[in-house]
Amino acid sequence: MTIECPPHGTRVSAVVCRHLLSKTGVPAGFIENSDDPDDLQAWCGDCEAMFLREGDKTDAFMAFNDFAIVCVVCYAESKSRHSPA
Repeated sequence: MTIECPPHGTRVSAVVCRHLLSKTGVPAGFIENSDDPDDLQAWCGDCEAMFLREGDKTDAFMAFNDFAIVCVVCYAESKSRHSPA
């Protein structure tokens, strides 16, 4: 699946939690949820903690995570920005 990303053009899509879209502040952590390089999915440390408490895809988790579809370039930038140094 592709997405039309305003800064990067037509690219393969990826999925991240909305917290990973933040470009300021302390890194939120970056937990990848798939070993498949063609299925890029990630969320932050807070989403990981809630997932471990709530379980898979409860309404509360889905609302907290608020998934976003991004392009692979945005995904890589987010990974770089939110991964531990």
